This record gives sequence, C-alpha cells and structure tokens, in this order.
Amino acid sequence: MTSPDTSAPRIGILGAGGRMGRSLIQAVAATQGRASLGAAIERSGADGIGEDAGLLAGIGAIGVRLASTVDTATFDVLIDFTRPEAIADTLGACTAAQRGLVIGTTGFDAGQIAAIQAASAVIPICMSGNFSVGIYLLQQLVEQAARTLGPDFDIEVVEAHHRHKVDAPSGTALMLGQAAAAGAGRSLAEDAVYARQGHTGARPAGSIGFATIRGGDVVGDHTVHFLGDGERLALSHHASSRMNFARGAVRAAQWLARQNPGLYSMRDVLG
Repeated sequence: MTSPDTSAPRIGILGAGGRMGRSLIQAVAATQGRASLGAAIERSGADGIGEDAGLLAGIGAIGVRLASTVDTATFDVLIDFTRPEAIADTLGACTAAQRGLVIGTTGFDAGQIAAIQAASAVIPICMSGNFSVGIYLLQQLVEQAARTLGPDFDIEVVEAHHRHKVDAPSGTALMLGQAAAAGAGRSLAEDAVYARQGHTGARPAGSIGFATIRGGDVVGDHTVHFLGDGERLALSHHASSRMNFARGAVRAAQWLARQNPGLYSMRDVLG
C-alpha cells in the first residue's frame, strides 16, 4: 500500500454528524497537526449535509464540509463507527482506493467478519470492540485474573450502555469474555451463556455468563466478576465520555497509516 505523507495522515470519519462522529472530529483537532480531518461523511439525507464539520462538532470552522458520499481521495485512513450493514460498501471503497480502515462498529455477523478478514489482505485494518486505553489494560488484567484464580471461580461479565445501542452484548463485553476465556483455558464459543430465564438449573461448571443493561445515557460500563467460595473479585471500567474511544481510534488511525495490509487490534497499536 502506498499513500501520501503519513507523518500527519488525513483522516476520514463515517457517521461524522452523530455523537461519536463529533467526538472523533474533536479528537482529530486535538492532535495539533499530527493528523488532519480529510473528510466528514454522513448518510444521504442526514441533517447537516453541506455544513462545516467543525461547527457541527463545536470547535469552529475547519473548512471540511459534511458530505453524503465517500471521496477516497480526501483521506489516508477512514474511521467507521456506524452500523454493520454499511461495512460491505465501506470495504469496497477502501480496498479499491488502497486506504486504511479503523473499525469501531460492533455487532457484525459471521459473513461480515469474513469480508473484513478478506479485505485485510489488501489494506491495513484495525478493528476493536473498544478503543479505550483503559479497556485495553482491563483486558490484560482479566486474562491474568482468570489464569491465576483458576477453575474454582465463576466468571460473569456485566455491561451497561445507553438506550440507543442496538447490539448486545457489547463488543467490549465480548472482548472481555474472550480475555477471560483465554486466561482460563476455555473456549468462549462453547462456554458463553448469553441469557437466563425460567428454571435454568445449576450454573454449568466453566461457563462464562453475560448480562446486559440498557437505559439512559450511559456511555459504557463494564465489570468482570470472579466469584469463588468465600471471596469475590470485580474488575471494572466506567466510561463517562466518548472522547476516550475517539482519542484511541484517532491514535489507531495515525498508527495504521504506516502499516502494511493486515488485520490489527489495539494490542498492536499500543505495543
């Protein structure tokens, strides 16, 4: 993959008019020249099309207007925090133009995951259920705790998000569940329990449970519980601002602009 000067990559943002999109615009501006906003894109018919993206984000005019089409000539790396159903078009545009892609969208099905993996043979892609540095550290702690505590401790993942979130469990909860499974030497695909209702019987040994809360304006709360006989350990992360995720995604985009094709995660970005 070849691109212009990647010391200060031009970043494109899908869903730029939404809550996360506006935070991403602010995060790009906060890099103080180490990255620039190349494109701000929203779905056709969305409010604000044609307006200055900086004004929409509350940081003042920046000369980039909210567009309804993707012009790949305007950016080196695209950040996508939209909906799973849009990923096919996004992958097509980025692979055709040899542009990197940061994916923060969650809720993909198996076919969409396969398409992302195939595209990563052509372009660099960084994909994560959560771009917070704090969540990255929590993953490491969860894996270590599961390994150290062993099979005598039951594992439960509890997450809470705002009323508008459309997928459950959250991508972050699944990441934490995967970290717990790795530390415990288990398979999340085989041991995960996503719902309990009615007469469920005793808790299956070795299972990893998930519980979901939706309501209000919760940005994102995640707790992994390790429950043993006589003691309990809880490891938590509470997000009070989307800027945590936005800063991490922009950091990933800056890093991705220098990479060869491949499928990367925040573990790669943070070393």
